[in-house]
Amino acid sequence: MLHPPLRLVEPPGLAATSEPALTLEGISLAFGGVRALGDVSFDVAAGEVCAVIGPNGAGKSTLLNVVSGVYSPQAGRIVTGGRAFRRLTPNGAAAIGIARTFQNLGLFPGMTVLDNLVMGHVGAVRSTTVEQVLGLPRARREELEARERAERILELLALQNVRHKPVDGLAYGVRKRVELGRALVAAPRLLLLDEPMAGVSFAEKCQMCRFILEARDELGTTVVLIEHDIGVVMDLSDHVVVLDYGLLIADGTPAEVRADRRVIDAYLGVAHA
Repeated sequence: MLHPPLRLVEPPGLAATSEPALTLEGISLAFGGVRALGDVSFDVAAGEVCAVIGPNGAGKSTLLNVVSGVYSPQAGRIVTGGRAFRRLTPNGAAAIGIARTFQNLGLFPGMTVLDNLVMGHVGAVRSTTVEQVLGLPRARREELEARERAERILELLALQNVRHKPVDGLAYGVRKRVELGRALVAAPRLLLLDEPMAGVSFAEKCQMCRFILEARDELGTTVVLIEHDIGVVMDLSDHVVVLDYGLLIADGTPAEVRADRRVIDAYLGVAHA
């Protein structure tokens, strides 16, 4: 069966002539007077893989939470898809093509791999509950589209052999792939991955890197990810952003960031006056 293309954005090869997929301008957020993010600004080019790194507590997950609408910043704005936002909600982020995974797996136990993937399309549903209950044409079209997209992602992530298996019986590394797939079913313009390779083996990390690059190349998705394995970051990323205590301390290519004294000091815990 032929499946419709999932691409919603221009291919990576056109990224050089397009506006950034994401721009953060002066993002600041504090919890109870404790700074989580302080005046963070950077661009993510369309079609690139951007890694956000930094020591524990640097504000990395908080940053993704701001972009995905989980947290609202006290200052700054988010620019994506040609629109600027002071704040987003999770539903609003999904509606403009932002998808997200979390550190802790959020799959539906007891449901199969295929059904978990189909659930990733929920944010794109426009039919009403009445239309779905009555099986009206728009609801049927959306259900068929969700199934077709899920089939494409099963193939892309090599999950066909476990399609009908409950996710809670699968190995951890496979469940990580399922979560990636569920985010991809929505065909996002911008994909936010919070430690997609945490807790998996070296071989599984290599496999996950390949799947992320294939998603970028085949679906035209821009990727922003958090990753602690510096070797993975240097090999996978086009662009690296470094946070330390909520502040942006470096922003550049992997080679530039690797040689930055501030980054080296932050990871070594060197204090400065």
